[in-house]
Amino acid sequence: MARSGQQSARTSVWLDGKAERRGGRQPSGLDRDRITAATVRLLDAEGLAKFSMRRLAGELNVTAMSVYWYVDTKDDLLELALDAAFGELTLPDPDADEDWRVPLRTLARAYRGLLVRHPWLSPLIGTYVNIGPNSLAFSRLVQQIIRRTGLPTHGLVAAISAVFQFVYGFGTMEGHFVARSTAFGMSPDDYFHHAMSTVTQSPEAADIVHDSAELMEARGGDTVEEMWERDFEFALDLLVAGIEAMVARAG
Repeated sequence: MARSGQQSARTSVWLDGKAERRGGRQPSGLDRDRITAATVRLLDAEGLAKFSMRRLAGELNVTAMSVYWYVDTKDDLLELALDAAFGELTLPDPDADEDWRVPLRTLARAYRGLLVRHPWLSPLIGTYVNIGPNSLAFSRLVQQIIRRTGLPTHGLVAAISAVFQFVYGFGTMEGHFVARSTAFGMSPDDYFHHAMSTVTQSPEAADIVHDSAELMEARGGDTVEEMWERDFEFALDLLVAGIEAMVARAG
């Protein structure tokens, strides 16, 4: 999501504390948790482009000024919603005595699922500094797990990027595909077959599809979901194997 220079210099809502420092009588029945939950529901239902303070106020059956009691801007609400979504993740126990591959795979799958359930997350992750408590808990655990791989310190950030930027891209594409299918009133399978039949009507595109037929058949799966699942798991296997190879090389 594009941001102006003024927006990019804004203070994070997590450094603001507006709701806590304001005195006087607060609007009845409202608090930040309720406002944030309503924001997430609206974003899920209508998407990021249609979200507005006025629309949120209507959902809560209050005036927009009541919402502004707790947040200064729409950016504040989106930042709160972003962290609330990360709060849905069930994080592995950081103190569990288990091989690093297990929690790494668990986190990667959970992160993918989060991006698919909430397609609006992707642009927000790259927009805010993500220092809310749930985002920080996720990031902290990722670092702890990657440190246990045995990689040299200089390679830890690259390993985190390799795994979780892959998951970010995969989950973003999958989530947007599901959202687009829904917008057309189709299941992912129906939309996939519709898209493929449309593409083959172009001679140039038909050649590419024909050349890719062997790859499509080899990936297996009777449904789009099965194809995604196999692609994701195989790619994750490649990344884990890459980490193992780099650890062996460093040793």
